[in-house]
Amino acid sequence: MATDFSDIVNILGKLFYQYKDDEAFGDFIEYNDVGLPLAYLSSEGLCEPSDDGQRYIVESWDLFLTALDIKDTGYTTLEEMLQAAGEK
Repeated sequence: MATDFSDIVNILGKLFYQYKDDEAFGDFIEYNDVGLPLAYLSSEGLCEPSDDGQRYIVESWDLFLTALDIKDTGYTTLEEMLQAAGEK
């Protein structure tokens, strides 16, 4: 089961908001300088991403899964993902 797009937006938005100044995520956040802020703005109801915007968000999502070395099992929160990564 894959994560719903709305959950992806919320998870990446929270990641960006909570960890944008965290050195551990610095390179990841810098590389995803479009997808993460767009996810945050969308999660806050400040914008509705276009088709291109959705592709940036999904690309950031795929890179985040890869960075954490976890499979997409239908996550609903950032905490679930970080816990899954910590169990490896």
